[in-house]
Amino acid sequence: MVFAAIRLRGTVNVKPDIKHTLDLLRLTKVNHCVLLEENRVYKGMLQIVKDYTTWGEINKKVLLNLIKSRGMLVGDKSITEEYIKSATSYDSIEKLSQAIIENKFKYKEIPEIKPLFRLSPPKKGYKGIKRSFANGGALGYRGKEINKLIERMV
Repeated sequence: MVFAAIRLRGTVNVKPDIKHTLDLLRLTKVNHCVLLEENRVYKGMLQIVKDYTTWGEINKKVLLNLIKSRGMLVGDKSITEEYIKSATSYDSIEKLSQAIIENKFKYKEIPEIKPLFRLSPPKKGYKGIKRSFANGGALGYRGKEINKLIERMV
């Protein structure tokens, strides 16, 4: 299983240990999204930054759309089917996204890839970036609902 983590809040008055954890996760700016594998290390890091990010399990359809529309190579070039064929052992972006979902391949291991996605703010906005998702806000763990948020941000 793969998590998608999105930074929702800015850098003002962030404690140094939280800022360092956000940097380790490559979530340096608002509306940046990264793909993380499910393990204890990343879950602990996400708990540290839960007041600044949201995360959940991404599905194949949303990941495919995310890679096609927002995936970038070094030099701000878009990812193409031809590049995926030449740089990886997968024939298409669809097969690559399936392998990423099944933890057979890591997105950041594609050569010359930018390991994050720059998203736009969501259409119709957030419900509030100071409350947890369970309390009617936008922060913290949201499970499968992350897919709806990413679709609004792509």
